[in-house]
Amino acid sequence: MEQAEIGIIGGSGFYEISGLENPHHLKLKTPFGQPSEKILIGQLDGRSVAFLSRHGIGHRYNPSEVNYRANLYALKLLGVQHLISVSAVGSFKEEFKPTDLVIPDQYIDRTFQRRKTFFEDGIVAHVSMADPACPTLSQLALRLATELKLNVHYRGIYCNMEGPQFSSRGESHLYRQLGFSVIGMTQAVEAKLARELEMCFLPLAFVTDYDCWHEGTEAVTVEMVIRNLNQNAENAKKLIQELSREINPQRDQCRCSSALANAIITAPVMIPTRTFRRLEIVIGKYIKERL
Repeated sequence: MEQAEIGIIGGSGFYEISGLENPHHLKLKTPFGQPSEKILIGQLDGRSVAFLSRHGIGHRYNPSEVNYRANLYALKLLGVQHLISVSAVGSFKEEFKPTDLVIPDQYIDRTFQRRKTFFEDGIVAHVSMADPACPTLSQLALRLATELKLNVHYRGIYCNMEGPQFSSRGESHLYRQLGFSVIGMTQAVEAKLARELEMCFLPLAFVTDYDCWHEGTEAVTVEMVIRNLNQNAENAKKLIQELSREINPQRDQCRCSSALANAIITAPVMIPTRTFRRLEIVIGKYIKERL
């Protein structure tokens, strides 16, 4: 199977990536179902990159319908070690303006319809989510975004709502009082699954609106979001091109690469064969002998 070192998941308004050399699509099957879309693979500045549209081309899947496990597992099959997740978010802070970039470092996961773990059906693992985003990639993205003169904010709490409806004013004001920075519908689950797959996870959250708490602006609408999506998509593409050039392929000092080292609690002999084979791509280096 072809390999890609860097994976990119594109969110609302970001359905393709330009500048790829030798671009072609791969249709992959996973033990967890079908990914949202065929994966676009190619070279970007000499680095092998795989791009996946989270909601599918034409935006066919709402946030609750996305098969997050299939999406990330498919990228793992391609050998992805660094995962860049691009999403559209609403802002709870006056200084986080529409078209600004936020690189969150924490999540509050309020979803309830998502499948959020690969570890089930006879195997249990408890990975640490104390620091959901890769600090090395986050700091690199901060530096590169600053050099590109993007309005970038490092650190913040991303509230992951279920959706697909936007917040009520009551919810929006509550989240502000709780100190949340931005609100979206997708990234927290991807952060959890990426950690289980030992990927370095970089969230790029582009602000499209002020949700509905801001007295000086209209309540969030699809039209408002779309107006800012195009600018955000252009900024995302510029930043991703720089990231692909500078991401260090060596992860010897990164804790993301060994997230499962002390997380698997199930006795190896008790893991069903089918479950072991499904997860061997990630647990095989820790569980070589099961008998």
